[in-house]
Amino acid sequence: MNREVIPAAGIFRSKRMALAALALLAASLCSACAGGFGHHAPAERSVSSLQFIGEQRIALKQQFQDTVVGGLSGIDYDPKTDTWIMESDDRSDISPARFYTARLDYDQTSFKSATLTGVHFFKQENGFNYPNAAQYASQGGEVPDIESIRFDPIDGSIWYSSEGIRTLGLNPFVKHAGSDGRYLSTLPVPPQFNVSPARESGSRDNLSFEGLSFSPDGKSLWLGMETALYQDGPISTTAAGSVSRITQFDRDGRMLAQFAYPIDPIPVSPAPGRWADNGVSEILTVNEHQLLAIERAGVQGADDVFTFYIRIYEMDVGEVGEVGGATDISHIASLQGAAYTPAKKRLVLNLNLAGLPKIDNLEGIAWGRKLANGHDSLVLVSDDNFNQTQVTQFLVFEVLPE
Repeated sequence: MNREVIPAAGIFRSKRMALAALALLAASLCSACAGGFGHHAPAERSVSSLQFIGEQRIALKQQFQDTVVGGLSGIDYDPKTDTWIMESDDRSDISPARFYTARLDYDQTSFKSATLTGVHFFKQENGFNYPNAAQYASQGGEVPDIESIRFDPIDGSIWYSSEGIRTLGLNPFVKHAGSDGRYLSTLPVPPQFNVSPARESGSRDNLSFEGLSFSPDGKSLWLGMETALYQDGPISTTAAGSVSRITQFDRDGRMLAQFAYPIDPIPVSPAPGRWADNGVSEILTVNEHQLLAIERAGVQGADDVFTFYIRIYEMDVGEVGEVGGATDISHIASLQGAAYTPAKKRLVLNLNLAGLPKIDNLEGIAWGRKLANGHDSLVLVSDDNFNQTQVTQFLVFEVLPE
């Protein structure tokens, strides 16, 4: 892109203008001092569209440091250390519940490599690894179904969410851990999300805490449901969509607000007698009132192989005090028949119509490093379910701002 260069003489045409500019600079510096050195508010992000940069893959069931790689359903990036983390949603069946560290080598024009650098096991409060279902029967604890992971932007620790297991009476949860996976605390969440094996209330099995993302200032945490709670209505079909609760908490677990996100219908019918779904597989904050949401549909064919339909939407709850903004639904016990205004949504990219490589089960999304032109990058990762008909893929995009 050609840029016009303005000579210094054309900028300051008088002493008065020069002094005004110096005053503005001084005010900016004072503002920075007031905020404290070493911790600056992040620049306001915006998303207009996405430009594809490249793809890398990890081989099916690749062995790494005595674990099997796969099921990568969450990803995040720490710009301070140039480190990526990604967790596996393996319920400790293949290897203990874990997350990997990695380096992703890309720039504005190409994606060169994705290299795993380490693995850490998530620890329960008692210091032990999470059990699988068979171990749980004899030793108790919690069986994990970890779907999202985020760096804490304040101190570099990590937070992660699990969907729970309704059949075992295990509630979904959000936990805070050290950078090595050791347990630090559990985020209190409202009982509306608890599972109820004996009746249709609360979270559905394998359809709950799928999305997690910090606000830009790190003072609050957004939690996204994959689809509707039982009391909020049915899940998506090819004829009608569903609704997800997206909740904002402070760092101590106090609910700040909750909004309804409208989920699309399933875009394509499955083969006769086969299965399909659609839901929110991850969320990512853009600024104080906008988030990105991945809607992921899996549609089973006659050969039992799934085709995935992936769309990235921008969700907008409205700025504080904005007329016509989304309703805070935290006080509404059931959304069925209730009067409320859902969050607005705008399609940013339909990956199936973007001329990209074969799209798999994309479940993770994160902001990456700044590109040479100053734009943000965005990285997605797929969960291959340890299935030979699927792949673990990383996709990198340039973010074109508004």
